[in-house]
Amino acid sequence: MSSLPPAFRLNFDAGAGRSTFAAANAVSFFAFSFLVLSVPATTITFQLSDGQPAQTHVAAPGESVLDVALNNGIQLQHNCGGVCGCSTCHVYINAGGDDLPEISDKEEDFIDRAENPRINSRLACQCVVEADMQLVVTVPPQHFLGH
Repeated sequence: MSSLPPAFRLNFDAGAGRSTFAAANAVSFFAFSFLVLSVPATTITFQLSDGQPAQTHVAAPGESVLDVALNNGIQLQHNCGGVCGCSTCHVYINAGGDDLPEISDKEEDFIDRAENPRINSRLACQCVVEADMQLVVTVPPQHFLGH
């Protein structure tokens, strides 16, 4: 045990079977770190059309791509408030799209109204993430008012 830093050594001089406060906290810290590091994380990489560098952010299960964008200062229009009532939060899903919920008929109808729809087009408000997903999303130019 002598090869461990002092904060991680057990001090049995304090009494039979007792450890120091530092050692107990170190064990708790490592147990907590293991739990945090073992939880699968969902990441979304936003590729922005305005020339800014790509940004990668962590998303919690149940959040939409729109939520994550807005929570991290990424400009993404959402005229309807994110309730699948317009096409302004239109994005392109470049990777990870197979892990997203299936596109609904309503979402597909609004995508048809979006500017420059593609086969990988989705509405960011309808792309709800789950644990352990890695998405790559392109945010098209946001210079229009949309519908």
